[in-house]
Amino acid sequence: MSLCDLTLEDAHAQLQEGQVSSAELTRALLDRIAALEDQVNAFLTLADPESIMAAATRADARRASGEDTPVLGIPIAIKDLIHIKGIPTTCGSRILEGFIPPFSATVIEKLEAAGAVFLGKTNTDEFAMGSSTENSAYGATHNPWDLQRVPGGSSGGSAAAVASRMAFAALGSDTGGSVRQPAAFCGVVGIKPTYGRVSRYGLVAFASSLDQIGTFGRTVTDAAILLNVIAGYDPRDSNSLQAAVPDYQVEIRDVEDLAGVRIGIAQEYLGSGIQPEVEAAVRVAITRLQDLGAELVEVSLPHTEYALPAYYLIAPAEASANLARYDGMRYGLRVRGNDLRDTYQQTRGNGFGPEVTRRIMLGTYALSAGYYDAYYLKAQKTRTLIKQDFDRAFEQLDVIVGPTAPSTAFKIGEKVDDPLQMYLSDIFTLSMNLAGICGLSLPCGFDHQGLPIGLQLMGPALGEVAVLRVARAYEQATEWHRRQP
Repeated sequence: MSLCDLTLEDAHAQLQEGQVSSAELTRALLDRIAALEDQVNAFLTLADPESIMAAATRADARRASGEDTPVLGIPIAIKDLIHIKGIPTTCGSRILEGFIPPFSATVIEKLEAAGAVFLGKTNTDEFAMGSSTENSAYGATHNPWDLQRVPGGSSGGSAAAVASRMAFAALGSDTGGSVRQPAAFCGVVGIKPTYGRVSRYGLVAFASSLDQIGTFGRTVTDAAILLNVIAGYDPRDSNSLQAAVPDYQVEIRDVEDLAGVRIGIAQEYLGSGIQPEVEAAVRVAITRLQDLGAELVEVSLPHTEYALPAYYLIAPAEASANLARYDGMRYGLRVRGNDLRDTYQQTRGNGFGPEVTRRIMLGTYALSAGYYDAYYLKAQKTRTLIKQDFDRAFEQLDVIVGPTAPSTAFKIGEKVDDPLQMYLSDIFTLSMNLAGICGLSLPCGFDHQGLPIGLQLMGPALGEVAVLRVARAYEQATEWHRRQP
């Protein structure tokens, strides 16, 4: 087995036992990136190889002195929406050309303290607005399972890097499904934590009430290990939760069956509009969960049908406000015009791509005088009803299960001219962001073209342990996660 094929958990075990060094792991991944990156386009910025190897050497020295953490010396990738001091942040946009952040995000500070090695910043839909990583100003990322297909979005670069064995794990962000949907398309595990469980300080804002940093891994344990490192209270994030963080790795280590676990099957998540192979794979997975001892319970989430329109009013409205700061005056792109107004127009007109422009316009319209009550306020009331649906369901359930996406990965270019069809790619994921709850996607099968299918597990706020335990039990009982592109 190549070093690149190790899971994060196995790589850490070999580091502990002295079978391999961080320098060797890092060199293997750098060679892998050199061989594959031209085909996949997973990275926007690769750190300087000398500095990467220097970080790996420092990690080896820390280990030699008796230190140990679950990610000490482990090379990982970071979505290019998260600040690392001294390394460019582009958000996949031309408007941030030349911007180098003067500080690191809280999650980066935690990973640095734990000794992780940063390989680089991964490709993303511009400002995380997209479901395919085709909206990046720096070219589309390609799905490692089929280079003619999308990896999902907006965290497609991170998902593709983990799936193609160019990183042991990665960070992404999830505003409406941007960790879970690419995890499904790329056949890896993606976790969207509870809103506030992971600090957003240093994450470039798209929609502040929905954004959450999440993790990618090749296995449930790998994604859980990374989540453990970055989770926790941060006073610099006003919505950060002051709640103790369980040791997720320990909590799921000895899971063998699902006796006593109540799993909800939401009728709104299965039926028309789903690729038949996706529905079939999810139903087989549900049967496997029952075989493991889980009790299946039919449940209804009646306001699910309103999630998509509510989301596409709330998220663009918040984006309209958040992206107003990109005016070319202080940092990033500046296109000089005839006067101040013209400079603003030229800078924003040339700096933002069509999808970001579309969402800013939608959001500005929804917030404008005469339309606020009719659109934005109504969407917020609908959001409350969606949250109440989940709250009622979780009074009697531990986890709700369904498909992550309605289809497997579609071809590059197939939906770029039809925004509504593109938006429907997130129809099963965005409700959780509106409700602020946690969830996870993991592989549960493949379609006839050999493309991965994702199973989504949803849990209540701060219910990560329950979700991870169900996911771990299912993963141990199946072989889907062992396949690789």
